[in-house]
Amino acid sequence: MRLIGADGEQLGIVEINDALKRAQEADLDLVEVAPGSKPPVTRLLDYSKYKYEQEQKQKQARKHQQQVNIREIKLRPKIATHDYATKKGHGERFLKHHDKVKVTIMFRGREQAHPERGRALLQKLFEDLGGIAVIESAPLQEGRNMSMLLAPSKEVDKLDDSAPDGDAAPAATEATPAAAESAPTADAPADAPAEASADAPADA
Repeated sequence: MRLIGADGEQLGIVEINDALKRAQEADLDLVEVAPGSKPPVTRLLDYSKYKYEQEQKQKQARKHQQQVNIREIKLRPKIATHDYATKKGHGERFLKHHDKVKVTIMFRGREQAHPERGRALLQKLFEDLGGIAVIESAPLQEGRNMSMLLAPSKEVDKLDDSAPDGDAAPAATEATPAAAESAPTADAPADAPAEASADAPADA
C-alpha cells in the first residue's frame, strides 16, 4: 500500500505490517483514504480529530447551501404588550432559522402624523432582539406603512456552532422578492382584536 505521513509527506509503498508498526510508534491511526487506487492509499492520522474536522466542514457546507427567506411581521403603533411579546418571539424564531425579517408598522388615521412613534417601536424591537439581528434596511415610510429589514447577525452563527448537529436548521428554498412579499405571514391573525380596540381613540 502507498503510505502518507501525518504531515502529508509521501512515505512510499510499504507492507501493511510496516504501516501498522509506524502508526503504533507515532500513536496514530492507519486510515485507508483511497481504497480504489492501485495500490491502495493509506494515511497516518488521528482519526477522532479527522472525523471532527470532516463534521465541521459538512456543517459549514450546510450553512452555505442554506438560502434566505424574507419573513414579515406586522405591528401597530399602539400594540398591546402581550401582542408585542408574541411578535418579538416570531422575529426571534425567524432570525434563528437564518431568515430575514421585514418588520412593518401599520398606521391608521391620525397615527400617520406621528411617524416618530413607529421609528421608536422599530428601534425598541431591534434592541429587544438581543443582538441576534442587524439592520439591513433602515426604517422607511411608504404611505401608511413603515418598514425595516432585519438580517441574522453573527450571534446566530455562534448559536448554531454551540448546538448539536441535529439541531441545525434545515435548508430553506430561496424566495423571490415577489414571493416573499406575497407570502402569508405568521402574524396576520394576531393583529385583529386587541390592536383594533387599542387604536379606536386615534381614529375618532
